[in-house]
Amino acid sequence: MAMIHTIKGAMDEALLERREGEIDNENEHTTWIEHWYQGELVKRSAHVTIKQSAAVAGGEAGGW
Repeated sequence: MAMIHTIKGAMDEALLERREGEIDNENEHTTWIEHWYQGELVKRSAHVTIKQSAAVAGGEAGGW
């Protein structure tokens, strides 16, 4: 019985619906895990890996 810390406090993982997602393109690789309770999002964890610097991607880093 693992406990998940949510916006509603610590909740038993068995009570929550777990959803996962991913974006993977030339600029980023992003993954996330969401925990839902009775149709309400109560926790989201995400990890983003940037594959290119802003200068390579055509943006300006820092605007200096």
